[in-house]
Amino acid sequence: MSDTQEKIQDKIQGEIEQARAVCDISGSNSAECAAAWDAVEELQAEASHQRNKKPKNSLEQYCDDNPDALECRVYDD
Repeated sequence: MSDTQEKIQDKIQGEIEQARAVCDISGSNSAECAAAWDAVEELQAEASHQRNKKPKNSLEQYCDDNPDALECRVYDD
């Protein structure tokens, strides 16, 4: 697991704890509770996106570092 994925997992854990606390105080049918669980879902979606993201190949990395290089030019039709 990469550092980014670990950080997201840590944030998810924190948001879950926060959501449980908010729901205990505000009630499970409150708007605050729903918003807290929405935040958890957003982080889980980001974690899923990060897992599915394929690593960049060497040309993509080179073009990120050197966008003006001839090899990196993109032509629109």
